[in-house]
Amino acid sequence: MKRDDEVLVISGKDKGKRGTVIRVLPGVNRVVVEGVNIATRHLPHRHGVTQTGIVQNESPMALSNVMLIDPETGNAGRTGQKVLEDGTKVRVVKSGKRS
Repeated sequence: MKRDDEVLVISGKDKGKRGTVIRVLPGVNRVVVEGVNIATRHLPHRHGVTQTGIVQNESPMALSNVMLIDPETGNAGRTGQKVLEDGTKVRVVKSGKRS
């Protein structure tokens, strides 16, 4: 997963929702997706803090609970890497079709 990838949530309370990746946390295998896994926090008033009161933010969710959406077809699918003849790596969606 990379930042700005469009993903589909495949498990959990937000199953079926689509969103854009805001942040990837590779050390803990988690990802933050825009508009998904919203947590409500109650922040007390403090000097210098811009947000106080009830604040809703996206929380990190497990990387295994999201699936990358193919930008060409708009369908979610498993991904892999393919090495082209010139040596560059590209991401490909595994379609499951036999050639």
